[in-house]
Amino acid sequence: YVTSLYTFLFCQLFEDFLLQFVLYLLSYLKKLFLSVLVVTPVKKKRGRPPKQQAEDGETQEEEDEIEAAKKAKRALNRFNGMSVAEVMAKTLPDVITYNLDILIIGINPGLLSAFKGHHYPNPGNHFWKCLFLSGLTDEQLNYMHDQSLPEKYSIGFTNMVERTTPGSKDLSSKEIREGGRQLLDKLQKYKPLIAFRNVLTCIYEIFCKETFGVKAKNLEFGLQPYKIPETETVCYLMPSSSPRCAQFPRAQDKVHFYIKLKELRDQMKGMAPGHEVVETQYSFDLQLAKEDAKRIAIKEEQVDPEYDSYSGLHDDVRQSSNFSN
Repeated sequence: YVTSLYTFLFCQLFEDFLLQFVLYLLSYLKKLFLSVLVVTPVKKKRGRPPKQQAEDGETQEEEDEIEAAKKAKRALNRFNGMSVAEVMAKTLPDVITYNLDILIIGINPGLLSAFKGHHYPNPGNHFWKCLFLSGLTDEQLNYMHDQSLPEKYSIGFTNMVERTTPGSKDLSSKEIREGGRQLLDKLQKYKPLIAFRNVLTCIYEIFCKETFGVKAKNLEFGLQPYKIPETETVCYLMPSSSPRCAQFPRAQDKVHFYIKLKELRDQMKGMAPGHEVVETQYSFDLQLAKEDAKRIAIKEEQVDPEYDSYSGLHDDVRQSSNFSN
């Protein structure tokens, strides 16, 4: 009887152990199976994904043609139905007269300037804001006022090259040299007090070599050492007023140069304390420019909150006009 009892208990214990073992094994296999099913997330690559061939069988060439057609349509919308070629056929007239205080010289007309028929029409350009903030004008103006500047403020506009292009990089060296000779004739004819060059330094270097017969070295912004031949016109070099100017991207970074331009004009006209005008008095450094901007507490959005409304374009139309316009 005792042996049978022990045998019975042993069998019960063995069955319980076997059941627990099977349950544990099943639980382990379940976890193992689920871990295999979990997919490791793939880290996405940065940048634009590669174009894939469409399911309907479109080739890459067909996709490129569709994209080109979209770009052409956007260009037509931007210029009220005119193509880029038609806009490039337009020219931008000078705003100039004799004996101006300041003649502003750009490189050549950009697309938006030619389309509008005015100078500096890009609402993102800092030119008109800097003109007002420096005191060269007594009110905030815009491109629609460019024709009134000679009479009211003795300021005019011209370009080195007449041809309209999407960018100044589209001009040839021959065009720039020829434009420099035409500009020289214009300066000798109209004799402005200051020739204000809102252009790239590399183009001014070409002008120096053609006009003064010297190679400009170590160019600095401000008053330049040479006068226009057969005139008393001085040259004043400025950074681009375009927001794409990397060194001076904001309007308040550029205002200092316009303030110094006004001081030079006043001094040459006898409106400021008299002392000889020398080049070194008009050299600049970025820290001083920042101090000037801080001193006059420039808040661009408060100066002319409705400035962008003059553009007549949507916000996505911010075509730069060759640094000058």
